[in-house]
Amino acid sequence: MSKLIKDPDFSDLAALDAGDAFGEPFGGGALERRPIAEQVATRIMGMIKSGNLRSGDRLPTEQQMGIAFGISRPPLREALKALTLMGVLESRQGGRYSVTDLSPSRLVAPFSTMLSFADYDVREHFEARVVVELELVRLCAERADEETRARILELAVDGRAFHEDPVAFRLLDIEFHRALYGGGGSRLLAAMAEGLYDVGLDVRRVASALPGVIEISVAQHVEIAQAVVARDAEAAMAAYRRHLEHVRDTSSQAQDVIGSEAAAKR
Repeated sequence: MSKLIKDPDFSDLAALDAGDAFGEPFGGGALERRPIAEQVATRIMGMIKSGNLRSGDRLPTEQQMGIAFGISRPPLREALKALTLMGVLESRQGGRYSVTDLSPSRLVAPFSTMLSFADYDVREHFEARVVVELELVRLCAERADEETRARILELAVDGRAFHEDPVAFRLLDIEFHRALYGGGGSRLLAAMAEGLYDVGLDVRRVASALPGVIEISVAQHVEIAQAVVARDAEAAMAAYRRHLEHVRDTSSQAQDVIGSEAAAKR
């Protein structure tokens, strides 16, 4: 039977894990700087990572968590929705959330519900990618062996040959991201990241054909890879965040193109 987290107080646990959650220094108290929903999701993931939340644990009510984190309900609900999408949390009867069994099959399975264009939400997708993939990039910069670092840089630089070849670039892009995920040394996070990467691929195919998109992506890959090779986790995460923002924005553009083309055929 799932149990309620109440001893010590949830607010104490939230503050305790604030400085350790995914390596980001929060300090305690109210959340700042990054998007609020992202910070909340990151802090909850940090509590799971540290063992303060475990499989089967039942989270407090939204009101209690809002007080603990010092935020309003809308960003809290965004964070809980993203973590549910990722298979980390599940909503139980009465609206309470519990930590799942965190098995790889559970963490990847929810993404299949987002594969159709009609259900695809760009913003929701990239909120989840930020939470998972930034941590993997940090871990990769800290943990990857020299062979993996060299492979990541090689894949990034090789992309310069494919500015005008979307198909070849997409194949290379898959290998680049998988190398980053694998370099983090976390099989569970890598499984989640690969599942998230596979969402919305029809949209990405259109996006990669938009003028200038590949060239920008390749330059960003090189910047990320150079930071990983230099073992500069902070720079790697900052570069990767910019890359995800680029992918998010061009995916949104591609979605508009696909919608316009579909409307024209009616």
